[in-house]
Amino acid sequence: MAIDKYNQSVFLILKVAYLYYIENHPQNEIAEQLGISITTVSRLLNKAKEDKIVEFVIRDPYIECIRLEEKLRTFFKLKDVVIAPGITSQQEDLDLPAAEDNVKKLVALEGARYLQRIIRSHDILGVTWGSTVYHMINYLNPSQKVDAKFVTLHGSIACCENELDVRTLVSRMAKAFSGENYYLLTDALMSSKSAADIMKQERNNRKVFEMFSRINVSISGIGSFYPSPTSVLAGPEFMTPEELDALKRERVAGDIALRFIDQEGNECRTDLQDRMITIDLDQLRKIETKIVMASGEAKAHAVYSALKGNLINVLIIDYKLAVALISLMAEL
Repeated sequence: MAIDKYNQSVFLILKVAYLYYIENHPQNEIAEQLGISITTVSRLLNKAKEDKIVEFVIRDPYIECIRLEEKLRTFFKLKDVVIAPGITSQQEDLDLPAAEDNVKKLVALEGARYLQRIIRSHDILGVTWGSTVYHMINYLNPSQKVDAKFVTLHGSIACCENELDVRTLVSRMAKAFSGENYYLLTDALMSSKSAADIMKQERNNRKVFEMFSRINVSISGIGSFYPSPTSVLAGPEFMTPEELDALKRERVAGDIALRFIDQEGNECRTDLQDRMITIDLDQLRKIETKIVMASGEAKAHAVYSALKGNLINVLIIDYKLAVALISLMAEL
């Protein structure tokens, strides 16, 4: 540091920096303690950074999350990308299933905090089923009250546990915010198109379908069908082997809000399309804020396809999934 008569006392700079960054004293208290103005405190803190008395370091892989976020947000023209750094390799080695569950919970936590930042009175939120949504609700702060409406985006899935059912989830989310909840009183998958059409016209269900066009925020998970069908919906409890084969012929990549999408993000054209009681993809695309939470490299192709299909504009994921998406971008 050059020495001249205009230099501030180095010790005073150090003292101010110590009180502020180490002792966590507010600037007004520091000013009073040292007999200087708050403006001088602020100037000395800036001087501490300029002279490298104080340096800030964001460690890898945390800084890498910011770089990945910028690439994904720019490439796909997204509103927001949130990347949970994940867990250490040592934790992964101890118990892989537990590690994967912890990563999902980290993503869910980020989803809860993001939702709490953006939610406003009179919002209408569309909600889907799933374990990540379930964990997200567990992390909501019940003291944040918002006069909003919460709506199921689809009917119930007979094969899923009650705690993951969309009606349970939307009721819990509405309760957490002290809002109102609306849900479809029907299973999601009907035996035929005519049966689905009848259920859509039932008075309560019709009211919910009419709300779809007014939803301004949606929040959901995503299921993966490619390169291997790991989605719960791919199991025999939900669909027949013949129905799964039909989806594979359509190059199915994943499912979102119980709609099956191909690798370009378009809906797969099978009879499931007409038998499902759920929001249309065109309606989903028109929602102002479309939040999708996902974790794990296995979901890279499903998420990538949904991004290509303009079904996501807020992406909340883990670090490894972000890396996998960047790799898919590089293949173009």
